[in-house]
Formats: sequence, C-alpha cells, structure tokens
Amino acid sequence: MNRSFLYDLLTDPATGEELLLNEITGDLESKYSGRKYQINKSIPSIFLNENQEVARSTFHNDHGSVFKYREHYQKDADTFDYTEQSLSMATKDELVRLRESIIAEITSDLLIVLDAGCGNGWVSKKLIPLGKKVISMDISSTNPARAVEELTDENHAGLIADVYNLPLKAESIDCIIASEILEHLPDPKLVITKLLRVLKPGGKLIITVPYKEKIEYYLCVHCNKPTPKFAHLHSFDEILFRELIPKDRVIWSCRKLINKYISRLRTYIFLRYLPFSVWSIIDSSFNRIINQPTRLQIVVKKIQE
Repeated sequence: MNRSFLYDLLTDPATGEELLLNEITGDLESKYSGRKYQINKSIPSIFLNENQEVARSTFHNDHGSVFKYREHYQKDADTFDYTEQSLSMATKDELVRLRESIIAEITSDLLIVLDAGCGNGWVSKKLIPLGKKVISMDISSTNPARAVEELTDENHAGLIADVYNLPLKAESIDCIIASEILEHLPDPKLVITKLLRVLKPGGKLIITVPYKEKIEYYLCVHCNKPTPKFAHLHSFDEILFRELIPKDRVIWSCRKLINKYISRLRTYIFLRYLPFSVWSIIDSSFNRIINQPTRLQIVVKKIQE
C-alpha cells in the first residue's frame, strides 16, 4: 500500500493518540489503545460510534424531530449527482466567481489544504496543479472516493470523517476551506471551533455561506413535518458571525459577494469574460449601491498565543 502524506497527520478522535498504519492488515491503529479504523482504496474512514447517533439544531428542537446527519448526507451523496453540467449559466458563473474568491485567499505559504465537505472535489482540481497538498474530506464515503478517482495524485488524499470529530493532529493544517457547509450543520459554532483546533498558527480558515438566506420549507411526504429546502438549517450574516467565531487567537474579516442583480440583469453574460480582479470591483460596487449580495465569505486567520 502506498503511504499517503495524510497518514502522518491522523489521530484517533476518541483518544487523541497517533494513528499508525498496520502494513499487514492495511488498517490504521491507535498507537496505544489499539483502536482500528479501515482504509478502503487508500481512503481512511474514521468515525466515533456516537457519530451514528442523531444531532439536533434549533430547527429540529422546534419541530420535535431528530437529524441523523451522517446517514442523511451519505444518502444525499449516493442519490444526487452534483455535476455542474445541468446548472444555468448564471449559477455556473456564480460558482466560478465564488471559487475564484476562495482561491485568491490561498497564498504560496499555505501548503496543506483541508477541503471540509469536499462535494465534487473542485478544490483539489484547482489547487493540486498549483503544488498544494489537498485532503478531500466528507462525511459521506462517496464524495472523497469520487474526488480521488477523478484526480489521482500523490498530493491528493481522501478522508471520510466528521467535522465534529476531526481525526487530525492539532495545528497540522495550513488552510481549511469550508465552502457552503455551515448552513447544513446543526451547530456551526462548534464546527468552527473544531476546525480552528487543527489549523496552524498563521493558517487560514475560509468559510462561505449564503447571505441572509430566506429559507423555504416543504412538508415532508414521509413524516408530515416541515423540512427546509436544500437541508439548510441556518441563515447567516456578518453580525451572527461575531457570535460564532472565538474571541481568542484569531483575526477575521468578512466580505459580501455576488450581487443578485448581476444575475437578474443578465450582466454576467458580459462580465464572465473579465478577470476576477476586475469582476470583483464591479461586484463590490453593485453591493455598495444595491446591497443585495448572495454570499458571505469569512476569512479567519489563526495567530500565535
């Protein structure tokens, strides 16, 4: 079995012990307790037993329901094909600009990147050609496998794990991208805390979320209870992030992106030919005149104690 750079970063989420590769069984084992985790096609799967249980958000408490979020997102990845071919031109352009804004934050000194909630693996496709090492991580087994299959490279590793119990050494990651995932998770404040634990001093946590989203609800045909569109549990703005981000050892900034009127006026037909730097100035101008952004980008930098 080829040894991935990822193996040197792994720890047991139950005990914090170093995980070692057993060359005979092909499993990862805790250094002292002997707990074992499987590797399938080079991709470790590292969960605590309690991750099989349910989680609650304010929404679920209000409706007296539970959220089997690991099971949900496994089924989501298996059921839906999130390729971008079927998207409208406007939506594709928004994705391109959102990703360009994320990539623009990743400087040359940020070498190891964790893509938390990797989806279709776009981060690895963008960053590995730039010489970065990328960990495509997801709670589903499907998405990391697809990402690694589509881009096989010694600097690309897949990881099946949960953001609430990251199996990574403290301060081992240079950059974390958490794009469009916080709105799906029951406790975004706890997720941010967990991500910052594994971020190196001087490293960046880059978050993007929908901005002031008015969440729509449907009546579920299975349980006859309200269910949110796209499984979005939270709506975010810059004020809320003041409560979500820890006060110690970080500095952070926020930026509003992708004015909705650029899409409504179909100006993207012409603007898509502009470089990101020029588009960004135009988008910012729209947001100053007509304050209708659709995305919020938060950049958190961890500093030395």
